[in-house]
Amino acid sequence: MTIEVRPAGEFDDLAAVLGPKRPNANVCWCLSYRIPSRENLALRGTARGDRVRQLVAEDPPPGVLAYDGDEVVGWAAVHPRADTTFARNRTIPHVDDLDVWSLWCIRVRPGHRGSGISHSLVDGAVEFARAHGAPAVEAYPVDNDGARVDLTMAYVGTRALFERAGFVVAAGTQSVINGFPRVLMRRDLS
Repeated sequence: MTIEVRPAGEFDDLAAVLGPKRPNANVCWCLSYRIPSRENLALRGTARGDRVRQLVAEDPPPGVLAYDGDEVVGWAAVHPRADTTFARNRTIPHVDDLDVWSLWCIRVRPGHRGSGISHSLVDGAVEFARAHGAPAVEAYPVDNDGARVDLTMAYVGTRALFERAGFVVAAGTQSVINGFPRVLMRRDLS
């Protein structure tokens, strides 16, 4: 299996990974950290997908997609921190004023999990950020010390996943997911 990671410029491919089975369902669409909280809470049903369609048309798009041949198999959200809610997040600190990018969501489609696609997504997201001039990329995974993370909360990734990709712990946070503390990890791209 050869995984190729590309910018998320195709709405239909992104919808295949993040979209609901019913178009009017209120699923995350990976908007909760990408747009202001008030806007995120106000969007319902198909308006959520419509908002993602707008983000996909922007430069840069909201993240990257992983492909196995022509089949889309995964997604990673990565964007300048200044354009996310992490810019104002009270539980996840700012290490400094560097214009870092945030990598906050990794999703692999069912049937493709456990085959290393998350690693390809992290690497691809870092390269995407580098290509857009990012000086560093931050992630906010759980520090689970090898314990199982509930699948619905696994989207943030684990400390071990990011360590294997060259990230280092830059700070602790006040954020907890699935009972595990989150850490702020950073990979310098300079």
